[in-house]
Amino acid sequence: MPNEPVIAPDNTAVRTALWRALHVEVDSPPHVFEDKIGLRLVAPNEEWRNRPDMSPFTRPFRASILARARFVEDLVLEQAGRGVGQYVLLGAGLDTFAQRRSELASHLLVFEIDRPVPQEWKRQRLVALGFGIPSFLRFVPVDFETGDAWWERLVASGFESQRPAIVASTGVSMYLTEDAIMATLRQVAALAPGSTFVMSFMLPIELLDPEIRPGVERAAEGARASGTPFITFFTPTQMLALARNAGFREVQHVSADMLAQRYFSGRTDGLRPPSNSEELLVATT
Repeated sequence: MPNEPVIAPDNTAVRTALWRALHVEVDSPPHVFEDKIGLRLVAPNEEWRNRPDMSPFTRPFRASILARARFVEDLVLEQAGRGVGQYVLLGAGLDTFAQRRSELASHLLVFEIDRPVPQEWKRQRLVALGFGIPSFLRFVPVDFETGDAWWERLVASGFESQRPAIVASTGVSMYLTEDAIMATLRQVAALAPGSTFVMSFMLPIELLDPEIRPGVERAAEGARASGTPFITFFTPTQMLALARNAGFREVQHVSADMLAQRYFSGRTDGLRPPSNSEELLVATT
């Protein structure tokens, strides 16, 4: 039918999956993050490495994506070791944690929240590739644009609000209003004690390092042209204040420089995330 939506993944999710794969292919070991399953999901044509967004110009942004992914999964491993049994990905995209790290994921309930159409595409690809949908993986389709309440959909999918959880939202906040972000912060802050929320946020463009500012401006223009503009930026002080006001017990700013020191020190190929770009909030209940 002409009005049916085209079943396809989000462009930003595809780019993230390809950047992860490119890291394993072209960057020197040790690899910060290893994920080639996303590449298999996307199944791009042979020319994918020649896409403009795969050029050396985007290398620092690739490093930023790798750093935040590694940090989140290190956090999941740490929290699972403390007995936390639920992991929620807000805006999961083409994340492949459940497939790559099934030995860890199978001891958790993993909830992937995303828009219905790209999530259905991912479901079909996982089945086609033979991964299937394991019992510990719950897809939670939420149409944010029509006002779907992600929290209600999450609980209906088997999430237990009285048990602690890890909730991650990366690469999403810049597309949301401050009110929507605050509503999410309040919702997660009300989770059971011992829960952890990790969220990436983008610094105001005027605070970015000069060498990466043109790249971010270009990304912002592309996002605007595709109908998903960047609308919300925070300084670390503003982000921490919002999280405190939302009710979190402890809040922490993890800077891009901290991630660079943790995961990229000692590299001789110059790969590292840019300073003052996309930062992380880590908040606990």
